[in-house]
Parts: sequence; structure tokens; C-alpha cells
Amino acid sequence: MSAPSSASRPFNFRLWFALPLALMALMLLVDPGPLDVAISNLFYEPGLGFVGRHSFFLEDILHDRAKQAVIVIGVLAIGGFLLSLLPTPLRQYRLPLGYLVLAMALCTSLVTPLKALTNVPCPWSLQQYGGDQQHTPLLSERPADAKPGRCWPGGHASAGFSLLALFFMLRDRRPRAARAALIIALSLGAVFSLGRTMQGAHFMSHNLWTLLFDWCISLFCYRLLLYRHAVIAPQTIKNDGVVHYEPI
Repeated sequence: MSAPSSASRPFNFRLWFALPLALMALMLLVDPGPLDVAISNLFYEPGLGFVGRHSFFLEDILHDRAKQAVIVIGVLAIGGFLLSLLPTPLRQYRLPLGYLVLAMALCTSLVTPLKALTNVPCPWSLQQYGGDQQHTPLLSERPADAKPGRCWPGGHASAGFSLLALFFMLRDRRPRAARAALIIALSLGAVFSLGRTMQGAHFMSHNLWTLLFDWCISLFCYRLLLYRHAVIAPQTIKNDGVVHYEPI
């Protein structure tokens, strides 16, 4: 990663904020529950449960070990940022590293309070999948005797989608690496989402919400901390009628 440049590459913030916000609004207006159930049914066998519920690979490797790998990335980012506060070569990267730490921390820490606030049950807790809870749309009132749920939005997916911050950290300095980071973040988040859906831990829309939240958080922090508008040189018109740009 090279030293920060004076101006960022152009980016349409209105469009890339509007698209995820519009999709969030759509999912609030139109319950994705029927589609969620149709997808989850692909991984459910009556009498046996979800095909991945007790899978060693999905639980121990794709869930536990993969999450630990993302935590390592976060720890390295924190370590790099702390070193950038000292008179080391990392000083020139203090702002990008600070952005990475902040964006990843917000992406992953948002999930727990939202789970506690919404009390959405996991698919494996629902009656149609052998549980004792009723499925209700996100903003609908839940039955008085319903047990607290902790399944919205998807927590494990946030470990993968939080790496969207790497894309924004790199896009103005190393565009190719930024594109690779974007592909990795989306791929990891999608694989984590599919794994938890196969286990009955989440509906697919739970993880889509996580993607939208993490994108907006990473984008907002990028606009706030890293994005720099191009500086337009002042201009004057001299007696010859020609526009002359002053040095800056």
C-alpha cells in the first residue's frame, strides 16, 4: 500500500448509499419470509433436521476457525494502528489503519445489540422445523409467550462482510488489491451465510441485512475519514482572454 494520495478516485456516494437503503426499505415493506422458508427447506429433512446442524466442517471449520481468522485480521489492524501512533514507518498509514479498525469494529459490534433488540428466533427454533416458536415478520409483534431469539441479523456473516472495509481502505491507493478485497469479502460473507443457513441458524435474509449494514457502515466511515475531493486549481482570465490556472 502506497502513501495516501491527495485526492480520492471518484465515487458515487448517493447511488451506493441509496441502493442498500432502498433494499432495506423493500424488505421491511415486503416480508422475505416465504423466500427464506423456501431456501431453508432445501436444507431440511423432516425427522432429521437441517443437513448441516451437526456438520464438523460447517461448525468447527467454517464457523469457528474461519471467524478466528477474521479476528486475527482485526487484531493485526489494531496492532498496525497502535504502531502508527509511534515514530515508525507505519505513521504514514495511520488514517487508513484507523479507518480499518473503526469500520470493522462497528460492523461486528452492531450485531449483538440488534439481536437483543429484535428477538428474532432462529429457523431451527420454529415449529415447521421441529421447534416451538412461531415465525413472524421482522417488525411484527411476537406472541407474548415467545422465547427471546438471537438470530437477526446474521452474526457469523458479519465476520466476512466486515472485510468490505479493506476494499474502501485500498481503493484510492491500490485499486487492484481493492477489487480483490471486495471479491474476498463478498465471497466469505456469502459462504458464511450459506453455511449458517444449511445449519438452520439463520434465514438467508438475516445475512443479507448484515451485508447491507456492513456496506453502509464501511461506506460511511470511508466518506468520513478517507475520501478526499480533488482540489480544483483557481483560475483567472487575463487580458488575452485565455483562462490561466494558478499553481496550487
